[in-house]
Amino acid sequence: MRARRASGAQREEVVTAVHPATIELRAPFADASKRAILYLVYDEQGVVDEYIPHALRSLRPFADHILVIVNGALQDAGRALLEDVADDVLVRDNVGFDVWGYKEGLAHLGGRVDEFDEVILMNYTFFAPVRPFEPIFAAMDARDDIDFWGITDHGPVTPHPYHLRGTMPSHIQSHWIAVRRSILQSDDWRAYWDEMPEITSYADSITQHESRFTKHFDDLGYDYAVSFPHQDYGSVHPVFENAELLIQQGCPILKRRMFFHDPLYLDKEAIIVRWVVETACAEGFPEDLIWSNVVRAAQPRVLNTNASMLQVLPDQDVSYDPSSPPKVAATLHVFYDEMIDEMLDRIGHLPVPVDLYVTTTDEAKAERIRAAVALRSSDRIARSEVRVLASNRGRDLSGFFVGCRDVLTSGEYDLVVKIHSKKTVQAGYNAGHLFKRQQFENLLSSPGYAANMLALFQQQPTLGVVFPPMIHIGFPTAGRGWFTNYWKTAELMQDLGIEARLDDVSPLAPYGAMWVARPEALLKVTSREWTFEDYQSEAEHKDGSLAHLQERIVAYAAADAGYHVRTIANAEHVAISHTFMEYKLQAMSAYLPGYPYEQVHYLQHMGPGGDGSIIGAAKQIVRARHPKAAERLRPVYGVVRDTWRRLRRLPRRSS
Repeated sequence: MRARRASGAQREEVVTAVHPATIELRAPFADASKRAILYLVYDEQGVVDEYIPHALRSLRPFADHILVIVNGALQDAGRALLEDVADDVLVRDNVGFDVWGYKEGLAHLGGRVDEFDEVILMNYTFFAPVRPFEPIFAAMDARDDIDFWGITDHGPVTPHPYHLRGTMPSHIQSHWIAVRRSILQSDDWRAYWDEMPEITSYADSITQHESRFTKHFDDLGYDYAVSFPHQDYGSVHPVFENAELLIQQGCPILKRRMFFHDPLYLDKEAIIVRWVVETACAEGFPEDLIWSNVVRAAQPRVLNTNASMLQVLPDQDVSYDPSSPPKVAATLHVFYDEMIDEMLDRIGHLPVPVDLYVTTTDEAKAERIRAAVALRSSDRIARSEVRVLASNRGRDLSGFFVGCRDVLTSGEYDLVVKIHSKKTVQAGYNAGHLFKRQQFENLLSSPGYAANMLALFQQQPTLGVVFPPMIHIGFPTAGRGWFTNYWKTAELMQDLGIEARLDDVSPLAPYGAMWVARPEALLKVTSREWTFEDYQSEAEHKDGSLAHLQERIVAYAAADAGYHVRTIANAEHVAISHTFMEYKLQAMSAYLPGYPYEQVHYLQHMGPGGDGSIIGAAKQIVRARHPKAAERLRPVYGVVRDTWRRLRRLPRRSS
């Protein structure tokens, strides 16, 4: 048996150091030892997603007692899921973040803590097990030279990111801290929690607990170990920055944060979440458990970026399963009836016969459309119906949500295709022609492409909607996708009961109003009995109108229903888009230093127009283009800046 080292004695090695016995003998973690798990959950909607009971079921063989601590609300369905896998469920007010949740959970156990040889404090911030838990527990159970341990740690950071001075010490991360009897029964443990200050912010939870715990008990002479220490990965935060490598080496957890963290940080650190997901799922983790949770936690555009959810589909069928064909409804709104043959050609690319529903604006157009449909093969169109709408208010969006509402809510179809006769006449020929092709060809490019698109839905039960990427050539959409629609979209979502995180700058949306969707993904929109009078007149069909809001609400409705969305494109349009996007990015970056992460944060700090001064603008250009010269000119800049400010304060002569 080993003993705890003297308080204040130097650790020889951060992870596995063994020190001479001086006080308080420590017993090995034997087969007969008992373990408790305190698992903290928080969800602002009170939902318990399936990844949580999945993790707890996998932990069950290693725990004699599981207490789930719920911060805040808990829906009845979630309680039932938790009670099925836990021994006890404690629901408390959402105060004190995870730190006071653990504190109250320990108090809830009370004297029962003495029954356990090890207590693990863990939380809901990871998916697990992406690799088996058994090797981790086996390795740590064999250790009789430690008092506490964790799966991952965070390395030291200077300056301290919260104090802005000194160093944040290396520490076991609070998503998994296992504490043994030598600490659990000590006055040090009781004092730590008795003296824990009030936690009122995320920063408090880091500074008062997560980054403090390890050093605090290490300084008191307790020894610890880490399953995947940061020193082995050349990173201070390997569970986030080297997740793919950790999983390959046996790490059983995958942090959720990478799905909704700042994409610009992931870009700077070259963190490719798509590869992380592929690695985890190759090891057997159910992919749907990831998407069904993160769609509620992430802004759709952030998730689409971080997880690289643009699917570049080939024009040759490589994935469609003809033995399980979906039942498809194709809805077409045709204002320009001269486009009907082109639209029917696109629908004909689908590998299944469709039920065709065409909406149009008058009977003359309807007759011409019926004649065109009659010439089509019956093996492409199972049945067809042409509907003349009472009004064209709302254009194709009212055609879909009013004119085809019975189709969308019938429960008869697995998928609904929405396209319309797009011309965008107000944008000029080039931009309008590109926009139409960008929509049609990225949605229904060819028979093989359309088959691969349907295969995505066959393979991914939580995929709700696919649509083309944002148009950015010929239109100033990038960075301005909300235009004047943000607050009205938020109001509409509240009115419809859609709970999802709005994108900050540009929504992830089908800007051309063409998509393929599961009807269930749009249920909260289609459940409303819209009327043509809800839509603005043709003269008022502009940003802020209902049609523009419905166009932007699609991804949020899907997320609320538990579905993720993907953008899809063919190789030609990716080539066109990427080259122009790359050129625009490098042209703008030429005037700013560093990575886009620093560039954007700098611009956000400066505001849309910077500080408004010629001097400030000149300084930024020199700093970006000639950093060494900028450093030498710093004293001169200070003098010029002060002189400029004094001159600006002088009273101006009136004319």
